[in-house]
Amino acid sequence: MNELLSLKDKNFALSGGTGTLGGSIAQYLVENGAKVLLLGRSEDKLKDKQKTLNSIAPNSTFIFKVDVMDEGELTNLKNAIKKEFNHLDGLVNLAGGNLPGATLTPDQTVRDISMADTKKVVDINLFGTVIPTVVLSGLMVDQGYGSIVNISSMAAKQTISRVLGYSMAKSAVDIFTKWMANELASKHGDRIRVNAVAPGFFIGNQNKRLLTNEDGSFTERGNSIIKNTPMGRFGDASELNGMIHYLLSDASSFVTGSVFDVDGGFTSFSGV
Repeated sequence: MNELLSLKDKNFALSGGTGTLGGSIAQYLVENGAKVLLLGRSEDKLKDKQKTLNSIAPNSTFIFKVDVMDEGELTNLKNAIKKEFNHLDGLVNLAGGNLPGATLTPDQTVRDISMADTKKVVDINLFGTVIPTVVLSGLMVDQGYGSIVNISSMAAKQTISRVLGYSMAKSAVDIFTKWMANELASKHGDRIRVNAVAPGFFIGNQNKRLLTNEDGSFTERGNSIIKNTPMGRFGDASELNGMIHYLLSDASSFVTGSVFDVDGGFTSFSGV
Protein backbone atom coordinates (compact mmCIF):
# COMPACT_ATOMS: atom_id res chain seq x y z
CA MET A 1 0.00 0.00 0.00
CA ASN A 2 2.87 2.37 0.76
CA GLU A 3 4.18 1.94 -2.80
CA LEU A 4 0.76 2.73 -4.22
CA LEU A 5 0.69 6.04 -2.36
CA SER A 6 4.35 6.96 -2.76
CA LEU A 7 5.16 10.33 -4.35
CA LYS A 8 8.89 10.06 -3.68
CA ASP A 9 11.16 11.23 -6.52
CA LYS A 10 8.22 11.96 -8.81
CA ASN A 11 8.06 15.19 -10.84
CA PHE A 12 4.89 17.28 -10.66
CA ALA A 13 4.23 20.53 -12.53
CA LEU A 14 1.90 23.05 -10.87
CA SER A 15 0.42 26.21 -12.31
CA GLY A 16 -0.95 28.59 -9.69
CA GLY A 17 1.41 27.08 -7.13
CA THR A 18 2.10 30.43 -5.46
CA GLY A 19 -1.53 30.95 -4.38
CA THR A 20 -3.23 29.87 -1.14
CA LEU A 21 -4.42 26.46 -2.31
CA GLY A 22 -1.59 25.86 -4.77
CA GLY A 23 1.02 26.83 -2.21
CA SER A 24 -0.37 24.34 0.28
CA ILE A 25 -0.37 21.58 -2.33
CA ALA A 26 3.18 22.39 -3.42
CA GLN A 27 4.43 22.26 0.17
CA TYR A 28 2.63 18.96 0.79
CA LEU A 29 4.19 17.40 -2.31
CA VAL A 30 7.77 18.34 -1.41
CA GLU A 31 7.20 17.18 2.17
CA ASN A 32 6.32 13.81 0.67
CA GLY A 33 9.50 13.54 -1.36
CA ALA A 34 8.33 14.86 -4.72
CA LYS A 35 9.99 17.36 -7.01
CA VAL A 36 7.79 20.36 -7.82
CA LEU A 37 8.00 22.42 -11.00
CA LEU A 38 6.27 25.75 -10.38
CA LEU A 39 4.82 27.52 -13.44
CA GLY A 40 3.81 31.16 -13.42
CA ARG A 41 4.16 34.66 -14.86
CA SER A 42 5.60 36.42 -11.81
CA GLU A 43 9.26 35.57 -11.37
CA ASP A 44 9.35 37.27 -7.96
CA LYS A 45 6.46 35.16 -6.61
CA LEU A 46 8.01 32.01 -8.06
CA LYS A 47 11.37 32.73 -6.46
CA ASP A 48 9.78 33.49 -3.08
CA LYS A 49 7.85 30.22 -3.14
CA GLN A 50 10.90 28.29 -4.32
CA LYS A 51 12.94 29.68 -1.42
CA THR A 52 10.25 28.65 1.06
CA LEU A 53 9.87 25.14 -0.34
CA ASN A 54 13.59 24.51 -0.66
CA SER A 55 14.00 25.49 3.00
CA ILE A 56 11.59 22.64 3.81
CA ALA A 57 13.04 20.13 1.34
CA PRO A 58 16.36 21.18 -0.23
CA ASN A 59 16.59 21.03 -4.03
CA SER A 60 12.94 20.06 -4.28
CA THR A 61 11.55 23.00 -6.23
CA PHE A 62 12.21 24.38 -9.69
CA ILE A 63 10.64 27.42 -11.30
CA PHE A 64 9.64 28.22 -14.87
CA LYS A 65 8.44 31.66 -15.89
CA VAL A 66 5.69 30.86 -18.37
CA ASP A 67 2.27 32.12 -19.43
CA VAL A 68 -0.10 29.15 -19.32
CA MET A 69 -2.19 30.85 -22.02
CA ASP A 70 0.72 30.87 -24.48
CA GLU A 71 0.99 27.65 -26.49
CA GLY A 72 4.46 28.54 -27.77
CA GLU A 73 5.85 29.15 -24.29
CA LEU A 74 4.33 25.90 -23.08
CA THR A 75 5.87 23.97 -25.96
CA ASN A 76 9.26 25.37 -24.98
CA LEU A 77 8.52 24.36 -21.39
CA LYS A 78 7.64 20.83 -22.48
CA ASN A 79 10.98 20.52 -24.25
CA ALA A 80 12.82 21.94 -21.22
CA ILE A 81 11.15 19.48 -18.85
CA LYS A 82 12.04 16.57 -21.10
CA LYS A 83 15.66 17.70 -21.31
CA GLU A 84 16.17 18.60 -17.64
CA PHE A 85 13.97 16.05 -15.86
CA ASN A 86 13.45 13.30 -18.44
CA HIS A 87 9.87 12.66 -17.32
CA LEU A 88 6.77 14.35 -15.89
CA ASP A 89 4.64 12.25 -13.53
CA GLY A 90 1.81 14.70 -13.04
CA LEU A 91 0.31 18.10 -13.78
CA VAL A 92 -1.96 20.08 -11.45
CA ASN A 93 -3.77 22.96 -13.17
CA LEU A 94 -4.38 25.53 -10.43
CA ALA A 95 -4.20 28.75 -12.47
CA GLY A 96 -7.46 30.68 -12.36
CA GLY A 97 -9.38 33.32 -10.48
CA ASN A 98 -11.93 36.06 -10.95
CA LEU A 99 -12.07 39.79 -11.71
CA PRO A 100 -14.17 42.52 -10.07
CA GLY A 101 -15.75 43.51 -13.38
CA ALA A 102 -16.94 39.95 -13.89
CA THR A 103 -18.48 39.75 -10.40
CA LEU A 104 -21.87 41.33 -9.81
CA THR A 105 -22.50 43.33 -6.67
CA PRO A 106 -25.80 42.61 -4.86
CA ASP A 107 -27.50 45.69 -6.38
CA GLN A 108 -26.43 44.94 -9.99
CA THR A 109 -28.09 42.87 -12.71
CA VAL A 110 -26.43 40.78 -15.38
CA ARG A 111 -26.64 43.75 -17.76
CA ASP A 112 -24.10 45.55 -15.58
CA ILE A 113 -21.45 42.88 -15.97
CA SER A 114 -18.26 43.65 -17.90
CA MET A 115 -18.18 41.34 -20.91
CA ALA A 116 -14.48 42.08 -21.42
CA ASP A 117 -13.64 40.96 -17.87
CA THR A 118 -15.99 38.00 -18.17
CA LYS A 119 -14.13 36.81 -21.27
CA LYS A 120 -10.81 37.16 -19.43
CA VAL A 121 -12.14 35.08 -16.54
CA VAL A 122 -13.34 32.37 -18.91
CA ASP A 123 -9.99 32.40 -20.68
CA ILE A 124 -7.76 32.00 -17.61
CA ASN A 125 -9.96 29.43 -15.87
CA LEU A 126 -10.79 27.36 -18.95
CA PHE A 127 -7.98 27.80 -21.45
CA GLY A 128 -5.48 28.20 -18.63
CA THR A 129 -6.33 24.55 -17.98
CA VAL A 130 -6.93 23.33 -21.54
CA ILE A 131 -3.70 24.58 -23.13
CA PRO A 132 -1.24 23.27 -20.50
CA THR A 133 -3.06 19.94 -20.49
CA VAL A 134 -2.97 19.55 -24.26
CA VAL A 135 0.67 20.57 -24.55
CA LEU A 136 2.20 18.86 -21.50
CA SER A 137 0.20 15.66 -21.93
CA GLY A 138 2.44 15.14 -24.95
CA LEU A 139 5.22 14.23 -22.51
CA MET A 140 2.94 11.70 -20.85
CA VAL A 141 1.99 10.16 -24.19
CA ASP A 142 5.68 9.77 -25.07
CA GLN A 143 6.57 8.16 -21.72
CA GLY A 144 3.35 6.15 -21.45
CA TYR A 145 2.04 7.37 -18.08
CA GLY A 146 0.99 10.42 -16.08
CA SER A 147 -1.79 11.94 -14.01
CA ILE A 148 -3.44 15.29 -14.68
CA VAL A 149 -5.55 16.99 -12.01
CA ASN A 150 -7.73 19.98 -12.89
CA ILE A 151 -9.39 22.31 -10.42
CA SER A 152 -13.15 22.65 -10.72
CA SER A 153 -15.48 24.50 -8.33
CA MET A 154 -18.80 24.46 -6.52
CA ALA A 155 -19.78 27.02 -9.16
CA ALA A 156 -19.70 24.20 -11.74
CA LYS A 157 -22.14 22.11 -9.72
CA GLN A 158 -25.04 24.49 -9.16
CA THR A 159 -25.89 28.15 -9.48
CA ILE A 160 -23.63 30.37 -7.38
CA SER A 161 -24.88 33.94 -7.67
CA ARG A 162 -22.76 36.86 -8.93
CA VAL A 163 -19.96 34.85 -10.66
CA LEU A 164 -21.26 34.16 -14.16
CA GLY A 165 -17.93 33.92 -16.04
CA TYR A 166 -16.25 31.86 -13.36
CA SER A 167 -19.23 29.46 -13.24
CA MET A 168 -19.25 28.99 -17.02
CA ALA A 169 -15.51 28.36 -17.11
CA LYS A 170 -15.47 25.84 -14.29
CA SER A 171 -18.44 23.97 -15.77
CA ALA A 172 -16.45 23.73 -18.99
CA VAL A 173 -13.43 22.44 -17.02
CA ASP A 174 -15.59 19.55 -15.81
CA ILE A 175 -16.56 18.40 -19.31
CA PHE A 176 -13.03 19.00 -20.59
CA THR A 177 -11.75 16.74 -17.80
CA LYS A 178 -14.09 13.95 -18.89
CA TRP A 179 -13.40 14.50 -22.59
CA MET A 180 -9.63 14.52 -22.16
CA ALA A 181 -9.74 11.45 -19.91
CA ASN A 182 -11.53 9.54 -22.67
CA GLU A 183 -9.21 10.88 -25.37
CA LEU A 184 -5.99 9.92 -23.62
CA ALA A 185 -7.08 6.56 -22.23
CA SER A 186 -8.71 5.33 -25.43
CA LYS A 187 -5.85 6.37 -27.70
CA HIS A 188 -2.75 6.23 -25.51
CA GLY A 189 -3.36 3.59 -22.85
CA ASP A 190 -4.71 3.15 -19.34
CA ARG A 191 -1.78 4.72 -17.52
CA ILE A 192 -2.56 8.32 -18.52
CA ARG A 193 -5.37 9.72 -16.39
CA VAL A 194 -7.27 13.00 -16.07
CA ASN A 195 -9.44 13.92 -13.08
CA ALA A 196 -10.60 17.05 -11.30
CA VAL A 197 -11.12 18.26 -7.76
CA ALA A 198 -13.98 20.62 -6.93
CA PRO A 199 -13.09 22.54 -3.78
CA GLY A 200 -15.83 23.80 -1.56
CA PHE A 201 -15.39 27.21 0.03
CA PHE A 202 -11.90 28.07 1.21
CA ILE A 203 -10.89 31.60 2.20
CA GLY A 204 -8.01 32.81 0.02
CA ASN A 205 -6.63 36.12 -1.16
CA GLN A 206 -9.11 36.44 -4.02
CA ASN A 207 -12.34 35.87 -2.11
CA LYS A 208 -11.41 37.14 1.35
CA ARG A 209 -13.16 40.48 0.87
CA LEU A 210 -16.32 38.73 -0.34
CA LEU A 211 -16.49 36.35 2.61
CA THR A 212 -15.05 38.26 5.59
CA ASN A 213 -15.32 41.74 7.05
CA GLU A 214 -12.31 43.77 8.21
CA ASP A 215 -12.89 42.61 11.79
CA GLY A 216 -12.70 38.95 10.70
CA SER A 217 -16.42 38.27 10.99
CA PHE A 218 -18.26 36.72 8.05
CA THR A 219 -20.10 38.82 5.50
CA GLU A 220 -23.70 38.05 4.61
CA ARG A 221 -22.39 35.89 1.73
CA GLY A 222 -19.95 34.15 4.04
CA ASN A 223 -22.70 33.34 6.54
CA SER A 224 -24.93 32.06 3.75
CA ILE A 225 -22.22 29.61 2.67
CA ILE A 226 -21.69 28.40 6.24
CA LYS A 227 -25.45 27.93 6.64
CA ASN A 228 -25.50 25.68 3.57
CA THR A 229 -22.39 23.67 4.48
CA PRO A 230 -23.32 20.75 6.77
CA MET A 231 -19.87 20.80 8.41
CA GLY A 232 -20.57 24.42 9.38
CA ARG A 233 -17.22 25.91 8.42
CA PHE A 234 -14.92 26.92 5.58
CA GLY A 235 -12.26 24.48 4.46
CA ASP A 236 -8.60 24.74 5.35
CA ALA A 237 -6.23 24.73 2.38
CA SER A 238 -4.50 21.61 3.72
CA GLU A 239 -7.73 19.65 3.39
CA LEU A 240 -7.31 19.43 -0.39
CA ASN A 241 -3.95 17.71 -0.09
CA GLY A 242 -5.23 14.22 0.58
CA MET A 243 -7.37 14.14 -2.55
CA ILE A 244 -4.58 15.58 -4.69
CA HIS A 245 -2.20 12.95 -3.26
CA TYR A 246 -4.62 10.15 -4.10
CA LEU A 247 -5.16 11.31 -7.68
CA LEU A 248 -1.45 11.82 -8.39
CA SER A 249 -0.47 8.48 -6.88
CA ASP A 250 -0.77 4.94 -8.23
CA ALA A 251 -3.52 4.30 -5.67
CA SER A 252 -5.95 5.86 -8.19
CA SER A 253 -4.70 3.84 -11.16
CA PHE A 254 -8.25 2.87 -12.27
CA VAL A 255 -9.71 6.36 -11.79
CA THR A 256 -10.11 8.74 -14.70
CA GLY A 257 -12.70 11.23 -15.93
CA SER A 258 -14.05 11.90 -12.43
CA VAL A 259 -14.67 15.12 -10.51
CA PHE A 260 -14.26 14.84 -6.73
CA ASP A 261 -15.97 17.24 -4.31
CA VAL A 262 -14.02 18.40 -1.27
CA ASP A 263 -16.71 20.65 0.13
CA GLY A 264 -17.80 19.84 3.68
CA GLY A 265 -21.07 18.48 2.30
CA PHE A 266 -22.10 21.66 0.44
CA THR A 267 -23.28 19.87 -2.73
CA SER A 268 -25.17 17.22 -0.76
CA PHE A 269 -27.34 19.75 1.10
CA SER A 270 -30.61 21.06 -0.34
CA GLY A 271 -30.79 23.99 2.03
CA VAL A 272 -33.69 22.41 3.92
